[in-house]
Amino acid sequence: MDSTLAEGSMFNASMQTSPGSMVNQCKFEEDDEGDSKDIFITVDNPESHVTAIETFITYRVLTKTTRSEFDNSEYEVRRRYQDFLWLKGKLEEAHSTLIVHPLPEKFVVKGMVERFNGDFIETRRKALHKFLNRIADHPILSCSEDFKVFLSAQAWELTTYKKQGPGFLSRMGETVRAVANSVRGVKNRPEEFNAIQEYVEDFSNKISSLDKVTQRIVKEQKEYLEELKEYGPTYTLWSGSEEELAEQLKGVAGCIERCCKETEEQVGHLSDTLVPVLHEYVLCAETLKAVLRRRDNIQAEFEAKNEALATKKVDRDALKEEIDKLEDRVEWANNALKGDWGRWQRSMRGDLKSAFLSTAEKNVDYYEKCLAVWETFLLSQRTEPSEETDRDNTP
Repeated sequence: MDSTLAEGSMFNASMQTSPGSMVNQCKFEEDDEGDSKDIFITVDNPESHVTAIETFITYRVLTKTTRSEFDNSEYEVRRRYQDFLWLKGKLEEAHSTLIVHPLPEKFVVKGMVERFNGDFIETRRKALHKFLNRIADHPILSCSEDFKVFLSAQAWELTTYKKQGPGFLSRMGETVRAVANSVRGVKNRPEEFNAIQEYVEDFSNKISSLDKVTQRIVKEQKEYLEELKEYGPTYTLWSGSEEELAEQLKGVAGCIERCCKETEEQVGHLSDTLVPVLHEYVLCAETLKAVLRRRDNIQAEFEAKNEALATKKVDRDALKEEIDKLEDRVEWANNALKGDWGRWQRSMRGDLKSAFLSTAEKNVDYYEKCLAVWETFLLSQRTEPSEETDRDNTP
């Protein structure tokens, strides 16, 4: 693949925008985070709620901001998962070719009961925290009125606001058009988007494979840990009936116990650091595929209108006006995706690099500690030659 695609530089260099375009007004290049960040969000304090018909978890969302469009500088609201889902949908609806960070899945593989254990709730809390902060760091998504309402409105106000959206028939019409455009397909997709699509497919295959293998390794290591916890006590029990080997048996039991603690920490680190990041980018790959499909749908509709104009069987003036609007929409969609593509790649590489380095450092630390445990045991078992001679001469 072209190296310029991999770095995202070819898109920034070739981007053309109309004077009024939002892309022309917003810088997609990374700014100095410390100087430019003006909104800080924390998701914490999960609470369980039980009603007559459902049980659900809400999370506290704390916001501190210096932005003028907010009436206050600090907000505290509580949100449940479906509220986050609503926000994601609204952002994708308003900015169909911007890359909205994925949410964690609603359910886990083992079933709904698992949704309410502590580990799952904490994993979801971290993911929701990251989701909101990704939006807050985005130059366009962070300016969304829906995002502002999500952060500042009380629960009843948010419920009222949600009802102001388009009606069912309007949403159905958009869905029908999207399906029709998808079936029709695009005839002349720009080569740069073919290259992006190829990259995404390749990335998706690789990250999905890593995710599956890593989760399998963690599962096997947890099983090994459980075996290890039973292994040490066996040596201790044996030492009670084998006086001549008691010292060595107890020593081995002690080594296993200490290594067991290190293994538990190492598995925990892998579960908390590498697994979430890999799975997050599995979901990101699916998000990218959806964004590319939406871009194609916009272009497909534009191509279809042009074909209709060529047949001369319609009101040409009205259709020409509609085509001009669609042309602007295609331009906006292309430029938005180009800019966000480079931004997404930088974020992805930073996240994965950090996770890989952290995992490597933890592995080195783990093996060094376990090695030290066993080396100490071996040193304790060494005896001087004179001691061996005295022992051999003992009647």
